[in-house]
Amino acid sequence: MNKITLLPNPYRDRGFQITRSAERILTEHGAQVQICLPFHVDRNYELPSDIHFAGLEEGLTDCEALVCFGGDGTILHAARLVGNRDIALLGVNTGTMGFLAELESDELELLPALIDGNFTEEERMLLKVKVRRGERTIFEDHALNDAVITKGAVARVLQTTVFCDGQEAMRFDGDGLILCTPTGTTAYSMSAGGPIVEPYARNIIVTPICAHTINSRSLVVSHERTVSARIGRIGRRNAYLSVDGGRAFRLSADDEVVVTGAKRTVRLLKVKNISFYGVLNHKFQG
Repeated sequence: MNKITLLPNPYRDRGFQITRSAERILTEHGAQVQICLPFHVDRNYELPSDIHFAGLEEGLTDCEALVCFGGDGTILHAARLVGNRDIALLGVNTGTMGFLAELESDELELLPALIDGNFTEEERMLLKVKVRRGERTIFEDHALNDAVITKGAVARVLQTTVFCDGQEAMRFDGDGLILCTPTGTTAYSMSAGGPIVEPYARNIIVTPICAHTINSRSLVVSHERTVSARIGRIGRRNAYLSVDGGRAFRLSADDEVVVTGAKRTVRLLKVKNISFYGVLNHKFQG
């Protein structure tokens, strides 16, 4: 790989010091490097005048690899930006957990492996997420981690019925529901009591949030299934859908959130010889 775009989160890499170091290392090894911002910054945020920031569309055009600097949220955001483009991702953790990141900020010396070809790729499945209201589709998105249905702050419980290929799988009152990929099982789903699934697997994991019944447990189903969640009566209270931690979409009673395995995938680059279990033990130790 020779054409590389750096995508720093300006609130995670203050002064862009880590990004500057990465640019220098990659350029010295012959790479063509661009830097662009993943989103618009606050009006009072002063960008350094000595860095040329390419436009986002320019940075994603004719790019072979996207190196993201931030936490998991930055990598999830980058996965959405890539869309159907043939671009692989590598994350550099400048946040806290950084479970999706391949490198820590003090491991930039490993970046030339992208140019030398000393890397492997992991293909991660995505979820295609829709909201159906009657006969209309009113919302569509893709998730690398999860689609989360939650109650509004004043709602006591959320009535949810889950179907798998049209057959009722569970019905419960609770705080909401998490529909996630294997990649997302180490995020909110795990905190809600869901299983950890190898990220290379092809499954849809269904995890209730604080269900008010004793027989509601997580389900692990094939990626070929269609999983849907129907929202019950909520009166004047609110329910929301958030995909990969993005902006909440307001749901109404009888809306149906429909999740299937997406046709496209996300490619994550690996330059270190460490297994998923090694990362798991390191990130969650103690």
